[in-house]
Amino acid sequence: MPFQPSRRSVSTALLGAPFLLKGQPSSNRSRVKLDPERKIGEIDPKIYGNFAEHLGRCIYGGIFDEGSSLSDSNGYRRDVEKAIKDLNVTLLRWPGGNFSSNYHWRDGIGPRDQRPARLELAWGTIESNRFGTHEFLNYAEMLGTEPYLCANLGTGTWDEAQQWVEYCNYPEGTALTKQREKNGRPKPWRVDYWGLGNEMDGPWQMGHRTADDYGKFTLEAAKMMKWTDPKIKLIAAGSSNYNADWVGWNRTVLQYLAGHADYLSMHLYVGNRKNDYYDFLASSLDLADKTKTAEGIIRSTLTEDPKAPAIHIAWDEWNVWYRARGDKQRGRRILEEKYNLEDALVIATFLNTFINYAHIVKIANMAQIVNVIAPIFTNETGLYLQTIYYPLQLFANNSFGTALQLEIESPTYESQRFGKVPYLDISAAHKDGTLVLNVVNRHRDQGVEVAFEAQESKFSSNFEVSEVNGPDIKSENDFGVTNVKVTKKSTQASGNRLTYRFAPHSYTMLKGTLS
Repeated sequence: MPFQPSRRSVSTALLGAPFLLKGQPSSNRSRVKLDPERKIGEIDPKIYGNFAEHLGRCIYGGIFDEGSSLSDSNGYRRDVEKAIKDLNVTLLRWPGGNFSSNYHWRDGIGPRDQRPARLELAWGTIESNRFGTHEFLNYAEMLGTEPYLCANLGTGTWDEAQQWVEYCNYPEGTALTKQREKNGRPKPWRVDYWGLGNEMDGPWQMGHRTADDYGKFTLEAAKMMKWTDPKIKLIAAGSSNYNADWVGWNRTVLQYLAGHADYLSMHLYVGNRKNDYYDFLASSLDLADKTKTAEGIIRSTLTEDPKAPAIHIAWDEWNVWYRARGDKQRGRRILEEKYNLEDALVIATFLNTFINYAHIVKIANMAQIVNVIAPIFTNETGLYLQTIYYPLQLFANNSFGTALQLEIESPTYESQRFGKVPYLDISAAHKDGTLVLNVVNRHRDQGVEVAFEAQESKFSSNFEVSEVNGPDIKSENDFGVTNVKVTKKSTQASGNRLTYRFAPHSYTMLKGTLS
């Protein structure tokens, strides 16, 4: 179950966030001041990553569907490939997730028909291993995305993790590189991002360890992996068990891995079990609170070792997920969440939060990419784009450069869990004169007019407008039915002032020039 912050902790997060909330304007008017010189940090494109686990129909029947008329000669679904490319996925994590804690990579190399079928314990299936290292890394090349491999530090060994790095990255001259060449890949892939296990603090995980045990074990794996390729970046498994000693786990792990790990991994899933729209739409405040806390742990740990290189946060699993879960979620057709408009708005607020904490959040991976709690959903004859696809697509194709600190005056509402919550959730990205404003209007029934005021700069006269919305907050998409979509239009600015009225229950991207 997710950690529920107190009102006090959320208030602290808001006051310390990289934006300022001021005043109580009228219920349908607001003001935002921005200055290109007031910077939060550089937006890392890897916050627009995604995740592909051997779970349900994500790989088999999603990305990879041998024998389908929709697949190419290698088994990759062509329609899925196009939808992923249009999403501009910047970093793709594989093979898990819980699956990775009992995945032995050698099972997935060599001729497909000779690979062993294994009982898969994480999700209760038989793993054919027909989709393995070559299939994934070649697919990442086809997509033009960075691969992120999660090593098995559950039931796996130090040698196994080190040798996977060698197989993927070392140029030539060893038994493993010769085996890679024999399997059809003479040159290395040069995989930069490697996870040091998955959710190892969770008792649900194969190979579950205490923080001390994980720290000691993983330190040796990290040393061997970086000795094999010093250029790789390592992601340590932070705590995802918010009912346990979350702070203590992260602090202990970082004390062992400072100087070796480059990122601290964290996971967060949210939902609307109580069918409370306004409380659900405030979920990103929990994300901000956890981000601030993790940043404090990182800073305090690095203070003890001032020579250690920087460590950033990787939110490498995040999404809305609450309907399709439970103890019975085992087998091939599982975790097939159907998303509506309110889910898409929460996704947009999470992406805003990643931008508003761009100085510390450098990786984020929506979980997952196809069929399993995913923005893309397939059947045997085609696919459709779920509601959550559209905000991620707009962010990932437009919001780059520098995250700007904003001064926001917004009306608020009272949330049961979070206290006062602003109706408006906003981020700003600025690159080479192009300004992108991402605005979620949480108000279910009313539009909110916002006056954007540029300090020491001017807006271009014309701004592109892309609005994600639908008939109501429960609107869903399906095969042949697109209730939630992107509507394009434009609006005009004048000098240093841009005024726009944001529709109820909407996410809107404004894109123009700031000079």
